[in-house]
Amino acid sequence: MAKKQFKAESKRLLEMMINSIYTQREIFLRELISNASDAIDKIYYKALTDDNLAFNADNYFIKLKADRAGRTLTLSDTGIGMTKEDLENNLGVIAKSGSLAFKKENEAKEGHNIIGQFGVGFYSAFMVADVVTVISRALGSEEAFKWESKGADGYTIVPADKETVGTEIILKIKENTEDDNYDEYLEEYRLKAIIKKYSDFIRYPIKMDVSGRRPKEGSDDEFEEYQEEQTINSMVPIWRKNKNELTTEDYENFYAEKRYGFDKPLKHIHISADGAVVYKAILFIPESTPFDYYTKEYEKGLELYSNGVLIMNKCGDLLPDYFGFVKGMVDSEDLSLNISREMLQHDRQLTLIAKNIKNKIKSQLQGMLKDERDKYEQFYKSFGRQLKFGVYNDYGTHKDDLQDLLMFTSSKEKKLVTLDEYVSAMPEDQKYIYYASGESIDRIEKLPQTEMVLDKGYEILYFTDDVDEFAIKMLMAYKEKEFKSVSSGDLGIEPDAADKQTEEEENDSKDLFEAMKAILSDKVKNVKASKRLKSHPVCLSTEGELTIEMEKILKAMPNGQEVQADKVLEINVNHDVFCSLKEAYASDKDKLNLYTNLLYNQALLIEGLQVSDPVEFTNNICKIMV
Repeated sequence: MAKKQFKAESKRLLEMMINSIYTQREIFLRELISNASDAIDKIYYKALTDDNLAFNADNYFIKLKADRAGRTLTLSDTGIGMTKEDLENNLGVIAKSGSLAFKKENEAKEGHNIIGQFGVGFYSAFMVADVVTVISRALGSEEAFKWESKGADGYTIVPADKETVGTEIILKIKENTEDDNYDEYLEEYRLKAIIKKYSDFIRYPIKMDVSGRRPKEGSDDEFEEYQEEQTINSMVPIWRKNKNELTTEDYENFYAEKRYGFDKPLKHIHISADGAVVYKAILFIPESTPFDYYTKEYEKGLELYSNGVLIMNKCGDLLPDYFGFVKGMVDSEDLSLNISREMLQHDRQLTLIAKNIKNKIKSQLQGMLKDERDKYEQFYKSFGRQLKFGVYNDYGTHKDDLQDLLMFTSSKEKKLVTLDEYVSAMPEDQKYIYYASGESIDRIEKLPQTEMVLDKGYEILYFTDDVDEFAIKMLMAYKEKEFKSVSSGDLGIEPDAADKQTEEEENDSKDLFEAMKAILSDKVKNVKASKRLKSHPVCLSTEGELTIEMEKILKAMPNGQEVQADKVLEINVNHDVFCSLKEAYASDKDKLNLYTNLLYNQALLIEGLQVSDPVEFTNNICKIMV
């Protein structure tokens, strides 16, 4: 019995595969089961075109048997089997795909899609086995042959005895080492877990003798061990059933079984696409935010299947980051696989699926917003921040996809409104979409800067998330209406009689404001009379794109960016405080210095900014009390 050598490139590929291609050893079982399923598919395929060949589904299955004493794991199938030449061609040359060749030969016919990469995935068995033995008898042949190999050193093929058509693969499991436990691949519970994880939706039964314990016949207190054959996989995945066969409870059970979350999904999306790319998917919009959602540890992505075989637990390429909260799975027959089912080519099919999924999610959210407002608001409280990040990220590339999904609390409605609802309710004379930023709605409502806008009867959107202003800066406008902060230097509101009086007072008090600006030195860019204040004595406004809230957020970041908004100290010339300022300017420069610093620090506190010298500030308060 002469040992045959693998070709040089095949030998190198085998060594590379065993050591690096597969990230988890348990994958070997997925690969062998997938190959067995492909072998049965081939019989089914032939039966479609061969009147002499009947396909009775009850006769086709995959069987797994573990022998702990002999350290062997045997996987047998009732598939099409292999001739001596098949063994030579498919197993003698690594990366030779018998399934792929079979598909190409029959590509004009209809039938099951054959996805197997038999010459590649098969060799993952050497990650757990010292010796791999394959005994196979081909359909239509009376002969059987045994292929055997210990790995990269080569293989043998000899005649063998096998009564039935199909293939039997026997793995001699490696001995344990200090670092590796190979016994687990002989344990019943572990094998069942691997099958459920990767191969639960293989269309043929995967059978195994399962141990149990039961009372002995005629005895109440004595028990006996027994074994019975059980089908481990569920075979028919929920996504291959018609939607009208399924209930909401079915989807919720699937969500729970797959451990997508401990909550219940708010909505599900069941997709059966038969266009440029064929795939099925079930997607879920969760009810609540996962505990680690806004951490680096959170990994977005959908489960990816190819013909019912799990390829990836988390395929991040199927979801844009801003929809990273979506859970679920995708199953496609059109995906191109290379080397192994773990290494997916980023090809046109995957891109098309991802684009379609993005549009389906967006459409579902828009439908919720329109028809199930309460449910959408519940979703938005959990994931609205992520949508706003999506607007901000990638330089606003995705803003058109997301802007109609955004919501903010309204000063008028006292509840969440969309940008479309805001713009639709704007008076004709209103030029801008006004917003105010702060740590909470309660604090925003107390901001002096809101007085003038509210007095005009205009609605204000309240921004309380740290990303809000950054997202809006990227959005710039909505339906040709620009966004304007209530703290902006120019609010774009036509002046009234009171404003003109303010302008006159500002001109008359120009020297006073210049003196105050000098006292504050580089702390503010300007001091001026305020057109926005009604009852409050002082506030800060800003010039330029950077607002005070944005400054606070940037300074709070880990890298501690030293940025400064261009602040303007605004004084209410109709407030009694202004009279005191004018008197101090005319007769007591020290008092003017005291008042100016007090007003500036007061404005800082209103904005939630830190007073640079709290001791000096409290001493200054004491000075005006005595």
